[in-house]
Amino acid sequence: MASTHGAEVLVASNRGPVSYELRPDGALHARRGGGGLVSGLSAIGPDANAVWVCAALGDGDREAVRRAGGGLLPAEDTGGQHVRMLGIDPDVHHDAYNGIANSVLWFVHHMLYQTPLEPVFDAGFRRQWAAYQAYNHAFAEALAEEAAEGASVLIQDYHLALAPRMLRQLRPDLRIGHFSHTPWAPPDYFRMLPDDIAAELLTGILGADRAAFLTRRWADAFTDCCHAVLGPGIPSGTRIGVHGLGADADFLRERSHRDDVDERMAALRAEIGEGRKAVVRVDRTELSKNIVRGLLAYRQLLEDHPEWRERVVHLAFAYPSRQDLEVYREYTAEVQRAAEEINSTYGTPDWTPVVLHVKDDFARSLAAYRLADVALVNPIRDGMNLVAKEVPVVSDEGCVLVLSREAGAYEELGEDAIVVNPYDIGGTARALHEGLSMAPGERAERTKRLAAAATALPPARWFLDQLQALQE
Repeated sequence: MASTHGAEVLVASNRGPVSYELRPDGALHARRGGGGLVSGLSAIGPDANAVWVCAALGDGDREAVRRAGGGLLPAEDTGGQHVRMLGIDPDVHHDAYNGIANSVLWFVHHMLYQTPLEPVFDAGFRRQWAAYQAYNHAFAEALAEEAAEGASVLIQDYHLALAPRMLRQLRPDLRIGHFSHTPWAPPDYFRMLPDDIAAELLTGILGADRAAFLTRRWADAFTDCCHAVLGPGIPSGTRIGVHGLGADADFLRERSHRDDVDERMAALRAEIGEGRKAVVRVDRTELSKNIVRGLLAYRQLLEDHPEWRERVVHLAFAYPSRQDLEVYREYTAEVQRAAEEINSTYGTPDWTPVVLHVKDDFARSLAAYRLADVALVNPIRDGMNLVAKEVPVVSDEGCVLVLSREAGAYEELGEDAIVVNPYDIGGTARALHEGLSMAPGERAERTKRLAAAATALPPARWFLDQLQALQE
């Protein structure tokens, strides 16, 4: 297949660096996003001849694709980056994204199934799997069209597990990398998938020259799955790598001292009340984040240590996620119910034990990071968890990190955090008590070491390291 544009570096991901809103007057409004990939592509510079291939996610995006004639989006919308958005049929995208990626692959890798009743791999699943194949193939074809001879292609995440093999078949000359941003399931759990599907996912990623992961643990789980499903040995063409994405210290420190953050700090301090400590969590209401057990642990703290009543407030920021899936709506409601129960049991006229915010507000999150005495990060399972890395970087007075051993961040931060088993309510309550009781000097020293570990591989470096490893 011949190249039409000849890009030397290509990135592929479900979500791109820009999204569009279609206004009532027919005008398109472009909104640019951030994150590690945006930083990385900026770091290679405008002369690198790079193209980002992504999917249209809504009506505004699809209209932008139509107006661009399926080609590159207008540079003024993308901050000068070359972006090709794919107008994949909405039903195909829905089945691939919600049906397979978010309801099957995410659940497998985060080990979230309630196995007496789920998963059910029936005819409906097979129909959705065909959509996932079609979605991956659309990406492979677009990448094949955009890439110059011998170009480097970095394919991102579980949405696009089949694309490396498909692209390899179309363009054997390319250097192809795949990066997994999630955990990887151990073989016993991964083999819940139908045998042919499990094999197709693994061989899809093994189509890459290099398969990379956030931690050694997830990389080892992937190779274990390959041995269990495909037989001994990783095909010699695929190298396995680890790149532990870190926090962007310069950006976070600058952004967390702007006026809007100072305003929100003042508002949060007023909500907490004079002289009280703050236990902070900032999460999407994602099933894997374990917010309900975190609330139960805080409840246990108040029960076991009445001396903390009226002296501590739990700031819980739980921003709604994937509300188009019923199980997520139910989980969000359960988070709210647990918070209300704690407040009605322990609250007094002058003290609200849990302050729950469900509206996403980045400036408020940064304000909470700065004033937190204890940060609670207790996921059931997490590829990395950047909140665990961001809090120590912007903390004003030093902050104790209570961290689940099932977060990818545990590999780098475990030594200076208070580590918990995310299922153990009593253990997490004891960790909160230990964190709240820690002497300021020790707290500050730990925070300093946490911040150094958290920023070891900032986003731009993380991206460039992958690119360099692929090109070597």
